[in-house]
Amino acid sequence: MDGSGTSDGGDGGGSLRPMDAEQLRECGHRMVDFIADYYKSMETFPVLSQVQPGYLKELLPDSAPNRPDTLDALFDDIREKIIPGVTHWQSPSYFAYYPSNSSTAGFLGEMLSAAFNIVGFSWITSPAATELEVIVLDWFAKMLKLPSQFLSDAPGGGVIQGTASEAVLVVLLAARDRTLKKHGKKSLEKLVVYASDQTHSALQKACQVAGIFPENFRVVKADCSKNYAVAPEAVSEAISVDLSSGLIPFFICATVGTTSSSAVDPLPELGNIAQGHDMWFHIDAAYAGSACMCPEYRHHLDGVEKADSFNMNAHKWFLTNFDCSLLWVKDRSYLVEALSTNPEFLKNKASQANSVVDFKDWQIPLGRRFRSLKLWMVLRLYGVENLQSYIRKHIQLAEHFEQLVLSDSRFEVVTPRLFSLVCFRLLPPTSEYEGGRQLNYDLMDAANSSGKIFISHTVLAGKFVLRFAVGAPLTEEQHVDAAWKLLQDEATKLSGSA
Repeated sequence: MDGSGTSDGGDGGGSLRPMDAEQLRECGHRMVDFIADYYKSMETFPVLSQVQPGYLKELLPDSAPNRPDTLDALFDDIREKIIPGVTHWQSPSYFAYYPSNSSTAGFLGEMLSAAFNIVGFSWITSPAATELEVIVLDWFAKMLKLPSQFLSDAPGGGVIQGTASEAVLVVLLAARDRTLKKHGKKSLEKLVVYASDQTHSALQKACQVAGIFPENFRVVKADCSKNYAVAPEAVSEAISVDLSSGLIPFFICATVGTTSSSAVDPLPELGNIAQGHDMWFHIDAAYAGSACMCPEYRHHLDGVEKADSFNMNAHKWFLTNFDCSLLWVKDRSYLVEALSTNPEFLKNKASQANSVVDFKDWQIPLGRRFRSLKLWMVLRLYGVENLQSYIRKHIQLAEHFEQLVLSDSRFEVVTPRLFSLVCFRLLPPTSEYEGGRQLNYDLMDAANSSGKIFISHTVLAGKFVLRFAVGAPLTEEQHVDAAWKLLQDEATKLSGSA
């Protein structure tokens, strides 16, 4: 990664102007070369950054430079000071959390969005930004075979949020206001939210932001006998108890592909419960939604027709650079009513005529980037068939890893694999009182400290479990095999056995 090249564009003398086409061409080419070299050399870096907290303060000055620096000096600092503190999410040996995909198409879309640098809050601020977003969200809804009510020519529609955390917050606000309109504004303290203990913590934060009383956030224990999906009967029982106490159940969140184990909640049954009590039903498919564009995995979305809102992250497993979280609602009016503002300085002919969509009314902030460009470019430059093959390959690699774990009697697969996540652990000696917690923590720590791979953990039914999530764009079978050999070798060292 040398980022080399001759240039006077930005190299000394304060010659870099705020925006000059020829300087951009030269500096941009050098940056693209630098990034391409980074991707070529990525496997030479520790996957998990090995620096200590506060490392960067020791390496950088304590105040900004008064005079311009050179691009060469900046590249040197990136190589020597920044990259050691980067955890390489795009590394083929990155298996932690869930993936955050990058791709050439996504990268080009991000560049073009940066080039236009619009602040597209209203249609008039860049009509193409709004209209392309409407179109690609409709494309995607059709790929997932979502109900027609979620399309833009129906009462609903789709919008790009930054993250699934933002998506669940805006629909929670819409659901809250819809319920308060029915029961009165003073009913806020009675509103109750229901979710599994496997639901992403973003929902709890959304409740805090939305003013839902902490004691009214119902966490229903998932059923370990159903692979950690929530039991509908348990949700119904919690609702009955709250109704008898005079509370108002108003929101159920189901997950397709939970964070801990990629479990799938029973959507049809939860949807029926929500409809029976006039509750908002939201489905979070942030991770596994991408897999559901493959016909053989689409059944995991059966029941989505009962949902009021549905969300998945294109930036996780769909080759679209972060951030790009897709949200569909069945009736956009509730979202707009909860989030709309109309100050004088934003008024314009198109908006006043109600002839356009203003996505500022579908989100928390006013400003928004031209994110639909990168999703459009991913869909155009790869095509649905190649994207489906990409997903299937990762699932096959995860299946391969699962078989490797099953072939070693020292390990166990903790819960059946559904998509590209394998939950496993090293079995502890029967005499160990901690149930393998320290043993598996030490295995994870040893593997991550080696710099060769990065995995993460969770806790399922009291067991400390290791998570192996396949989904980085460059991962091949050789990387999975190398990761498994490392885990086996470290397990041998820890147990002292062959």
